[in-house]
Amino acid sequence: MSEARVGLVIEDDQDIRELVRTVLSQAGFQVTVAASGAEGVLAAKNLNPDVITLDLGLPDIDGFEVSRQIREFSDAYIVMLTARADELDTLIGLESGADDYLTKPFRPRELRARVAAMMRRPRLVPDPAPQSGVTEAAPEVGKATKGSGNYIHNGLALSYASRSVAVDGQELNLTRTEFELLYALLEAGRTVRTKSDLVRRLRDEDYDVGSYISEADERSVEVHMGNLRKKLGDSPQRPRWLQTVRGVGYRLAPEER
Repeated sequence: MSEARVGLVIEDDQDIRELVRTVLSQAGFQVTVAASGAEGVLAAKNLNPDVITLDLGLPDIDGFEVSRQIREFSDAYIVMLTARADELDTLIGLESGADDYLTKPFRPRELRARVAAMMRRPRLVPDPAPQSGVTEAAPEVGKATKGSGNYIHNGLALSYASRSVAVDGQELNLTRTEFELLYALLEAGRTVRTKSDLVRRLRDEDYDVGSYISEADERSVEVHMGNLRKKLGDSPQRPRWLQTVRGVGYRLAPEER
């Protein structure tokens, strides 16, 4: 039997805390709750949760700082729950390491759908050990090794199996959302991925099923891409990997000659 998934709810409002606990429990999680930021950070260290819902307006530490602290040691999916409709708060939340956000009041069905889409993306797993006497073929530059999910492009190496990314031999610490966006662009090569395409990718929708995509959804992709650029050390003006197609989306930069 597979190990139960773990959820952590960091929320000071008792009614909302109980609502989110119920939603995650019904989705099959073993749920722990925390009523303050400090309690939530400690619980995240001890539990290694798969998903965390995080209130921004906590009584001791604000949610932005809680997210930053958790990101120092955890790759859990973080969904921020906020009563603030201000776009700036949303952007700061995503920049502090959150994967997604919902504005209160929210529909329990929507929270469950967002969490379900996240959990369909695999967590970090170790590289499979090669069979004795078998040498794994290196991936082609700019292309995937057939069936392997491995890419090398302009000094960047990505392995889907181990969920790892390295630039010029130096491993990077990406959130799972950043990893998925980078993988989507490597998969597509020089084909442009629109912001809407990338929103659907993060929702685990293989094609356009008519779901609503707001400007805020597309803006969140921009923020995640900005965070990814910073970690890669990429330049928007002279991109080595991530090329912006203004007004449309993103594609992989050309191979270096």
